[in-house]
Amino acid sequence: MTHRGAVVGAILVGLLLVIALLGPHLAGHDPIARDIDRGLSAMGAPLGPSVDALLGTDHLGRDVWARLISGAGTSLWIAGLATLLALVIGLAVGLSAGYAGGWVDGVLMRGVDLVLSFPFLLLAILLAALLREAGLASSTAPVILTLAAVGWTTMARVIRGKAMTIARAEHVTAARALGASPLRIIVRHILPNVAGIVVVIALLGLAQALLAEAALSFLGLGPPPPAASWGRMLFEGRAYYRTSPHLVVAPGIAILVAVVAFNLLGEGLRDLLDPKERR
Repeated sequence: MTHRGAVVGAILVGLLLVIALLGPHLAGHDPIARDIDRGLSAMGAPLGPSVDALLGTDHLGRDVWARLISGAGTSLWIAGLATLLALVIGLAVGLSAGYAGGWVDGVLMRGVDLVLSFPFLLLAILLAALLREAGLASSTAPVILTLAAVGWTTMARVIRGKAMTIARAEHVTAARALGASPLRIIVRHILPNVAGIVVVIALLGLAQALLAEAALSFLGLGPPPPAASWGRMLFEGRAYYRTSPHLVVAPGIAILVAVVAFNLLGEGLRDLLDPKERR
């Protein structure tokens, strides 16, 4: 009963992954196919939910359900890859700072403080815009690199704190006295002991990356069209929120469920792996 949140989060995350993997089979329609004749009303307005279109159509006659399913794969792919890159950077910086201490720790943590001094979303928008200006606008690379570049700092700080504590433990001191190299000590003695917290911060970081990706897509800095993205669906549907609220309600709920799911799972695992952190 204590970890009901983690169970609910795990179920929701599992459903999201199934939807993302089986998207083409669940969508029923082509998410980028326009159907002006049958997908719009006589006045050229989006159609509401029906038997043919479970969540209605958008302003171009595209099936909203198909785009929502396709957007799940797009958003999870971008957020997952960005989180993985951020975790690699955070692990390298956090383990190095925690083990070495001294001036190495000081220099690395000042770099973390420098990145954290900028508002997360503002920095993400700036980096995404700069990368798109560099000629990468036709791919998802800008948003992935942006989310990784701004998402590693919190991971580095948390890992550094755990690594610093473990580096002062008796078994690590004994290994150092026996002549073990720093790399061997980090890989054999420190990394396995921070694996639990790494999984937790990766899940929480993925939730943040999903939210940030939606914000960037809403601002036109996400995956290029006609690719489906939950944030872009919100942007495209904002002009019809009075007459066709399904255009903003559907992607909004999808973003909310995905972020809550990964947060529930991450916090539940944190309580399970480290009961002292339970609030």
